[in-house]
Amino acid sequence: MTLTDKSPDQKPATDVAGPAHPLGVLWRAVTTIWSVPKARIGVVMLGVFVLGALFAPLIAPYSPTNNDFGRSEDMTAAHLLGTTAAGQDVLSQVIYGARVSVFVGFIAGLFSTIIAVLIGLSWGYLRNKTADVINFIVNLFLVIPALPLMIVIAAYLQNGGIGMIILVVVITGWAWGARVLRSQTQSLRSRDFVTAAIFSGESSGRIVFREILPNMTSLIVGSFFGAATAAILAEAGLSFLGLGDSTTISWGTMLFWAQNSNALLTGQWILLFAPGLCISLLATSLSLINFGVDGLSNPRLREGAKR
Repeated sequence: MTLTDKSPDQKPATDVAGPAHPLGVLWRAVTTIWSVPKARIGVVMLGVFVLGALFAPLIAPYSPTNNDFGRSEDMTAAHLLGTTAAGQDVLSQVIYGARVSVFVGFIAGLFSTIIAVLIGLSWGYLRNKTADVINFIVNLFLVIPALPLMIVIAAYLQNGGIGMIILVVVITGWAWGARVLRSQTQSLRSRDFVTAAIFSGESSGRIVFREILPNMTSLIVGSFFGAATAAILAEAGLSFLGLGDSTTISWGTMLFWAQNSNALLTGQWILLFAPGLCISLLATSLSLINFGVDGLSNPRLREGAKR
């Protein structure tokens, strides 16, 4: 047999499967999340809030800062949710308030997740004194109660606006995600593909971010949605306590001004109910999407999957 002869069972080199295309991986992830009924509801709910935040100037009937209307008016055709004690339209403020919550939730969740990934993967892979130092820092942030720590930092950095709120949430919100990612990294560190990469002479950074990180995608996405949910609730809580920028139109500041004007005593319960309901629904939508994210790593958790 010459070198050019081919065996009948031999396959051409072009049949070797290459790495999956990123768009194909993204499409499969989207279809997997959408196939879970709970996650589908969460995606629709989140889409409504995102679209409302983006197109608030077109949707809102009035400017949220316009105070030319009657004060503390009941619900009418002109003002579907009534007006505030300052004469501002409540519905317009609710629509514009979505902008702050969505922005803070996604930005603070993104930065918290990035810090958690960098620290969690390094902490789980290293086996030296650096890991002990990281262990001390993470456990310190986990032991300190988050809410009092946020209040102290926000009070010290008062009048910093939305940027201050994001900074406070990021500082206090990365530790739990880092601990979860560290546990998964320790589990993957002993796998055969990591051992093979070590013996092939690859650097620690390449092993962590090219070998281990791709196997934790669903866990990282789930950590992001959890951090975003915590950020939304934290922003609302800090603004309600008056530690944010009271001139910013957000659901938290709406609760703050409603409490200051004794909305419940004057029968203006909608001033507390409307922003509170929106905060709950936005946080719920992210929690529901997490059910679909779980299905990315564990097909048994996909609802409706065939047994």
